[in-house]
Amino acid sequence: MFKSGFVSIVGRPNAGKSTLMDRFLGTELSIVTSRPQTTRNAIKGIYTTNQLQIVFIDTPGIHKPKDLLSKQMDDYSYQSFKDADLILYLVDTSVALKNGEKFVIEKLNKQKAPVILILNKIDLIHPNILLEITDYFKNNLKYKAMVPLSATTGQNFASLEPEIIKYLPEGMPLFDIEDLSDRPTFFFVSELIRKSILELTNEEIPHASAVEVLDMSQFSQGKRVIEATIYVERDSQKKIIIGAKGSMIKKIGISSRKQIEKLLDEKVNLKLWVKKAPKWRNSSSYLNSLGYKKEKN
Repeated sequence: MFKSGFVSIVGRPNAGKSTLMDRFLGTELSIVTSRPQTTRNAIKGIYTTNQLQIVFIDTPGIHKPKDLLSKQMDDYSYQSFKDADLILYLVDTSVALKNGEKFVIEKLNKQKAPVILILNKIDLIHPNILLEITDYFKNNLKYKAMVPLSATTGQNFASLEPEIIKYLPEGMPLFDIEDLSDRPTFFFVSELIRKSILELTNEEIPHASAVEVLDMSQFSQGKRVIEATIYVERDSQKKIIIGAKGSMIKKIGISSRKQIEKLLDEKVNLKLWVKKAPKWRNSSSYLNSLGYKKEKN
């Protein structure tokens, strides 16, 4: 009996959703950083065994929108509720429960798809705190199963897959068994560049920047030539990305190139440009061109 289905991973920013999916897949498909709201798109990760195919939908952290981009990020998460056969609700147990968590709970209690509650980061808390959190969710959330684990260390991770299998429908594979995602390669290349920006810059830069891969079809001297543009909103941000005498853009390029070469398993010549795009996070045309398209209901 083969089972397959869509499993949405939802929760507040920095709950560990991408880390959990990447642990299933055995590779970093969704970029992971210490910053909240790293994930901007709903990214499908495909986990296949001899008797099972789980299509995970890694969603942006649900938060109060501040601009058109963040509103569409929330829309990706809400749409995944409707598309899913099963919802995995991740909670960061290492931080205090806030009103934002209550908002997510209200949304989940209205869904038809079954919910598995995942209490993540249990390696960072005392068992007594876990008991308090468990009691809270027993009284406030409708869920089918609860799994405490650590997506980072793998503690109790093995308990999750059997619970998922219980609620997946019987059916044939939804994607080729060798596929890891439905996203094209250039998407992951742009994400790796964005990851380097997140890791190497600070202040307002991380969430004010976006990356567009313009071309990666050419070869020169045995290397794949990749051309990409980094968009920021202000001249001051552009100066920070470039750095003194080009020092920061060089660091971003070196870090990105190493990760992209590992992804593609080939040598890369990475060419980066920086362009100011005022208020791009509130521009539908920019969001569409950068791949942040509004979800259709």
